[in-house]
Amino acid sequence: MRIVLQRVTAASVDVEGQCIARIQRGLLLLVGIAPTDHEVDLGKLARKLSDLRIFEDDEGKMNRSLRDIDGSILAVSQFTLYADASKGRRPSFIKAAPPDLASPLFDDFVAALRAEGHDVQTGRFGAKMSVALENDGPVTIVLEVAA
Repeated sequence: MRIVLQRVTAASVDVEGQCIARIQRGLLLLVGIAPTDHEVDLGKLARKLSDLRIFEDDEGKMNRSLRDIDGSILAVSQFTLYADASKGRRPSFIKAAPPDLASPLFDDFVAALRAEGHDVQTGRFGAKMSVALENDGPVTIVLEVAA
């Protein structure tokens, strides 16, 4: 699983001109799923994201977690995170999980995040989405999670 995590003051997703999800302070997660990700411990990953200390404390140091600030999550499935553009001019997406595997895994990941007590909004799997965000910091972290 490959996650691009962005600390945000606000983020939203529109589909066909309609806002389908919106959060204030928290995390925007762009989530790429690989074929082997059915073996990933989603509960452990959800706890890690909940407790990752990337929000500033009163002294401006990154000492607070999403849980500490009672932040929200906007999770968006993003198969293009597994693009391979090493050959030619058109990226290959063969390293991304097919939709019939990726969609339920994404739903399970969202459920694990909600089980940690977070307000979790999502994009729409497989839809053409417009994602807007106010990156706070900016803080952007790429997580690679192996099974």
